[in-house]
Amino acid sequence: MGAYDDIIHLPHHTSPRHPRMRMIDRAAQFSPFQALSGFGSAIRETARVTGERVELTEDEKAVLDEKLRCLCETGGEAVFTWFLPDEKKDGGTYVDAVGRIKKIDPLEGRVILTDGTAIPIEDILEIEGRAVQDDLL
Repeated sequence: MGAYDDIIHLPHHTSPRHPRMRMIDRAAQFSPFQALSGFGSAIRETARVTGERVELTEDEKAVLDEKLRCLCETGGEAVFTWFLPDEKKDGGTYVDAVGRIKKIDPLEGRVILTDGTAIPIEDILEIEGRAVQDDLL
């Protein structure tokens, strides 16, 4: 004889005051919830990979300066590869911008393209010219 044999076959108690809960509402009580809100997005942010900035030598910087000078004179189009720092963590990524130079702002240290893109000169990694003088670039 078991410990609950005396009550196991009794009918389920029904309250005269409260109606029975619907099965779907009862199931919702046991559905999973996010105990640590924001934890998932924090893990995704930590897992997101950023690259490191490449430091150019003085010779490489001189070559880039010459390419910028040539592009200003010829007005040619070029592909600028530059480092875009990440807003949330150390590092960043290299991006490309295609365009013509509108002006070079020496005070801010930026190259402004005709489409309004502002590229910090110190962040430029490479300039690939599409001008008439491609052999110089």
